[in-house]
Amino acid sequence: MRYSEAVRAGAPAAAVPSTGVTVYGCEPDEAALFREVAARWGLRLVITAETLGEANAGLAAGNRCVSVGHKTRVTNSALLALSRAGVRYVSTRSVGYDHIDGDYARSVGISVEGVAYSPDSVADYTVMLMLMSVRNTKTTLSRAEAHDYRLPAARGKELRDLTVGVIGTGRIGAAVIDRLRGFGCAVLAYDRRPRSSADYLPLDDLLQLSDIVTLHTPLDEGTHHLLDRSRIARLKDGAVVVNTGRGALIDTGALLAALESGRLGGAALDVLEGEEGVFYADCRGKLSESETLPRLQRMPNVLISPHTAYYTDHALSDIVENSLINCLKFESGDTA
Repeated sequence: MRYSEAVRAGAPAAAVPSTGVTVYGCEPDEAALFREVAARWGLRLVITAETLGEANAGLAAGNRCVSVGHKTRVTNSALLALSRAGVRYVSTRSVGYDHIDGDYARSVGISVEGVAYSPDSVADYTVMLMLMSVRNTKTTLSRAEAHDYRLPAARGKELRDLTVGVIGTGRIGAAVIDRLRGFGCAVLAYDRRPRSSADYLPLDDLLQLSDIVTLHTPLDEGTHHLLDRSRIARLKDGAVVVNTGRGALIDTGALLAALESGRLGGAALDVLEGEEGVFYADCRGKLSESETLPRLQRMPNVLISPHTAYYTDHALSDIVENSLINCLKFESGDTA
């Protein structure tokens, strides 16, 4: 969303005089965008590549608003330190904020809010993972890299012949459904609050009928291990699970057992339980501390990517602008 669009949507028409924002965990490409937007809107920024912690919360002194990334957990001690420094608002550069204890933040006088960004980034990536899974792309490409150009033993499947179950039909889930309609496949949906014209079913029915299940629901207490051992057991033999939401939506141990037994057809995981400290790091030459990740990666029918579905030029621009828009709206008193 560009600033002019945000103004029409209710954001302040001009920056609050002397508004300052401290930006934590800021990568170089993000920093360039933040500086560009801040110069355009007359904002003061303090930018650091360091993730927010108790020790560097003082960088926010004098600013009521901070922007944080989604890659590491924000501890309660860091939130308390921010509160003592005068911070009253945290804008996290992600849709969800399961990496922040919102109840504790409110108890120390801090509001927390996520950002909206182009749902097309994750939706495109999700459909790509579906296609790669049903066409045995991992095996085909790895064999070609080794100069083995024979056809794979297993034939691929066409999406039009399959049923896809979409769990969570917010902006991203709805965008996935829009794309799937073009492939001609049957689409089923589940959401605690049905909100589109999709064919909604109870969750257990969706699991039993779907050839592919894709997850797009927020992670909270009610959705932690939404796909647990019992629900994974309800999946069709040969089904594929796609997750571009949050890793803890799936009981990874139960998923791994179903994959290793051969009952499931595959999985494509852009997010994973225990990804913190592994994804976004260069782990070449290091022994993995995870028991499940190496076992998943060795499987020819499992695709792993490092929480990158959101990462496009368009989405990153949206994230930066909307994180600052959130701060401007808070400073102007225009809060939900």
